Amino acid sequence: MIGIIGFGRFGQLTAQYLAKDFEVWAYNHHSKSAEIKNSGALEGSFEEVCRQKIIILAVPISHLEEVLQRMAPVVQANAVVVDVCSVKVLPLKWMHALLPPQVSILATHPMFGPDSAAESLKDRKIFLVRERVAQTTYDRIVTYLKNKGLIVIEGSAEEHDRQIAITLALTHFIGRSLSKFGAEPLDVDTEGYKRLLHILGVVENDTWQLFVDMHRYNPYAKETRETFMNAMQSISSRLDQ
Repeated sequence: MIGIIGFGRFGQLTAQYLAKDFEVWAYNHHSKSAEIKNSGALEGSFEEVCRQKIIILAVPISHLEEVLQRMAPVVQANAVVVDVCSVKVLPLKWMHALLPPQVSILATHPMFGPDSAAESLKDRKIFLVRERVAQTTYDRIVTYLKNKGLIVIEGSAEEHDRQIAITLALTHFIGRSLSKFGAEPLDVDTEGYKRLLHILGVVENDTWQLFVDMHRYNPYAKETRETFMNAMQSISSRLDQ
């Protein structure tokens, strides 16, 4: 019933939760038979996964266009295609352009990951953009997500990307900068410094590709990053006066 394309850390997390309630088929470019079996899912070919009623694209945004092009000829006309990228404007543009018009589209951003949601989904947030999907289908999905304890936030792709450029992309930028600086626990510390190290800890388990993608493909990330750096430079200049 549900197919997952891409079986990295997030794909595995998704399968572990969904396999408790549905038959889940999974495909990964490089075979991950053991991981798929351990999650409770069934391993299938790309074509088999694309024939499911709901297909979740758990692939990096940098690979999304290629996957959409490949799945377009084999996806069922009544299927619902769901992306889970941390950027929403471009994935929606690509899904509209590349998927057959009979295929439903639901853009999502699960605002949690394998570390934060390892034990529970309760009070974790997920952003939804209802784009090209029947209201009844959408309502069933929302009800299921809420029953799992998730906080559902609904809005436009543009609104999402503007806010996430600050709350995610900028946060990761600060965390990566702290890592490059060499920030580490110190005996003589403060609560503020401990909070900075917490930001560093949040981003260290994520891949460099995820970091690059959230900046490269978010149309508002560069502007936000540059505004922040200008603010820091302005403050630094005042200290030199």
